Amino acid sequence: ADGGGGLALAAAPGRAQVFTTVVDTFLEKLVAAGSYQRFVNCYRCFYKLQPQLTRSIYDQFISQLQASIKEEIQEVKNEGNLEGLFSSLDKIVEEAKDREEPAWRPSGIPEQDIRSTMVPYFLKHCSHLRRVLREKEEENRKVAESVLMGRDRIAELQQLIQARQQAWQ
Repeated sequence: ADGGGGLALAAAPGRAQVFTTVVDTFLEKLVAAGSYQRFVNCYRCFYKLQPQLTRSIYDQFISQLQASIKEEIQEVKNEGNLEGLFSSLDKIVEEAKDREEPAWRPSGIPEQDIRSTMVPYFLKHCSHLRRVLREKEEENRKVAESVLMGRDRIAELQQLIQARQQAWQ
């Protein structure tokens, strides 16, 4: 079972891998936007005096910029537990593929959204309450019969007591 899951993950990159790719692409485009030629155009006088030093400064600046950005992004990933969240989101999506019923989606109209989720719940709860009510009514009917039988028995016993009392007198 694990081998199949591993193949599925290899076939479709996870969200964490996609995020890392996006960040790497962003860094590449950032470095491309800050090309050496643009750097030289900004510091033309310095470049004319010291071209090798200008290149060295540019290379240091770019490498420190990339390292700083990667460090900052890694810190955000760690603080937000993005790796774990991406992993759990991938797992949820994978589990949802086997579901037959469609996922709930809001329509944008709060009344309809509430109605679509709450009405089935209330109908189920209502039928449960009706069943409990029928059971309690039946129980009450039996108790009422028992009380009436008890009253009849008490009335018989009172008549018996009166008859014996009169007989004794």
